[in-house]
Amino acid sequence: MKINIFTIVAHPDDEVLGCGGTLARHVKNGDSVSVLFLADGEGSRLSDTKAEHAKASAREAMARKVGDIIGIKDMFFLCLPDNKMDTVPFLDIVKQIEPYVQRVQPNIIYTHHAGDLNIDHRLTHQAVITACRPQPGSNVSTILCFETPSSTEWQPPDSNTPFCPNWFVDISSTLGIKTDALEEYAPEMRQWPHARSIQTVQALAKWRGSSIGVNAAEAFVLARHTMR
Repeated sequence: MKINIFTIVAHPDDEVLGCGGTLARHVKNGDSVSVLFLADGEGSRLSDTKAEHAKASAREAMARKVGDIIGIKDMFFLCLPDNKMDTVPFLDIVKQIEPYVQRVQPNIIYTHHAGDLNIDHRLTHQAVITACRPQPGSNVSTILCFETPSSTEWQPPDSNTPFCPNWFVDISSTLGIKTDALEEYAPEMRQWPHARSIQTVQALAKWRGSSIGVNAAEAFVLARHTMR
């Protein structure tokens, strides 16, 4: 049975870093996959308005190419201020997410972990949990939180909730797709041994895979699951 998958992330590239292999697996299984990006991922780096718009447009173009590689059905862009989402009233963020949840009618949602170092990631997590509170008639049965290299592991464990995965997805057959997608985000990637290098992401997938006895996996924290 086809299910609706909705990934809600702070920035373009987070969807691949966190769950790109899982999304590709969903597509292979015939599921419908959509992604919502809350911020453009560029605003905090630029001061010139024209340059900022050009960079944001280029980042969106990269995201759309990645969508073609993975097979994502729909992509939505809110363009909230990058690394400044804490300057936006929290309720406004929630209210901007809610219409897309209603539109997609997801069964499974993937989003950031609550304990990430990046402020946009943490606010995205909290806003998604709030927008998807279990009200009567909600289609959302499962919310899974992924790890984002160069954010999740950079947060000291005593500073916030540590990432302790309790849900794993075998991506042995889709790690190549995840790698191809990351190569489209080349300007956002770094050289080994940086935590956000392609080699690191591949090594992490193999480590998570070895944790469950497969060649490659992505790890998640289960935030909520409702049996229906």
